[in-house]
Amino acid sequence: MIHFINCKGRLLDFSEPRVMGILNVTPDSFFDGGKYVLVEQAVEHAARMLAEGATIIDVGGMSSRPGAALISVEEEINRVVPVIAAIQSALPEAIIAIDTWRSEVAQQAVAAGASIINDISAGTLDDKMFPIMAGLNVPVVLMHMKGTPATMQLSPLYEDVVTETLDFLMARVSLLQGMGVNDIIVDPGFGFGKTILHNYALLRRMKELSTVLQCPLLAGLSRKSMIYKVLGTEPASAINGTSVLNMVALDQGAQILRVHDVKEAIEVIQLWKMLHSAG
Repeated sequence: MIHFINCKGRLLDFSEPRVMGILNVTPDSFFDGGKYVLVEQAVEHAARMLAEGATIIDVGGMSSRPGAALISVEEEINRVVPVIAAIQSALPEAIIAIDTWRSEVAQQAVAAGASIINDISAGTLDDKMFPIMAGLNVPVVLMHMKGTPATMQLSPLYEDVVTETLDFLMARVSLLQGMGVNDIIVDPGFGFGKTILHNYALLRRMKELSTVLQCPLLAGLSRKSMIYKVLGTEPASAINGTSVLNMVALDQGAQILRVHDVKEAIEVIQLWKMLHSAG
């Protein structure tokens, strides 16, 4: 499946997998909180990820880990907008995504230089988000999440996690397409309102999402608890497990790997391409 999306006049080709590098400008993200809160640190890290092969830099200003504190809109804007503007100025080749579920943050981030909106709630937490997306005319990522970051891991229940995730994404994609937005990426939302078994069921059957939805598929597995809890380790020790599951995700149709560790993800893609080109 080959897809193209238009990022403010720049055509992004998914004929081969791409890497989205995570840039959390937060003090409390589960893995790298506090590392890149200064603008200079954030720009340096963005440059490093681009040099390692990232296509997209995903800037987030509010942690979405379970139980994370809810910050004000103003604080989120103050965290992300200066960073996005600085990356746009210093690294004009970068395609920048804004990781937010708030329409006002998305609007100001796009004005500052972002060209993709990545919404973990698929527009369900802010009823102004879809109209803003339609008005801004930029590609969007719609993710499945059961509940909110504060409640999502409180005994999530499904009859069939894959079918329910697919039904949700189908409805959200259809609604947004009806508003004139066609450049849509979908994300099954590993770790967002799902047990470890739910996550692995989704990963094993992820291809069903891309087959039915006909949208580029993003896999966000990087250093998550579905890796380190199974292995009895911690996020800092989860890079090997991340690479293993990223390879599985590619075989299941993922076209974007969202990761903390760009170099390793690029190596996974190189090996996956070699595997599938061998006679």
